[in-house]
Amino acid sequence: MTTKPTGDDLRTVFTRSDLGGDDRLDLMEFGMVLDSLGLSWTRAEVQDRFERADTNLDGFITFPELRVLLDTQGWDVGSARA
Repeated sequence: MTTKPTGDDLRTVFTRSDLGGDDRLDLMEFGMVLDSLGLSWTRAEVQDRFERADTNLDGFITFPELRVLLDTQGWDVGSARA
């Protein structure tokens, strides 16, 4: 079952998955976010979406990049804090 976060819920999921505490997600942490949200993507799909979401090509996903990715997947997360 997929759980769509509302408001600050997405920020909470992001923060809990950010094991490094550096306000950005590596590929493993990104996978943890997806698991928390109930998204069942294949490893190839996770890698592809990670690469597409990493718009500044630094090898990490920031919270704004995550929001944009989820918005493009049909999730309404625009009210979540940046």
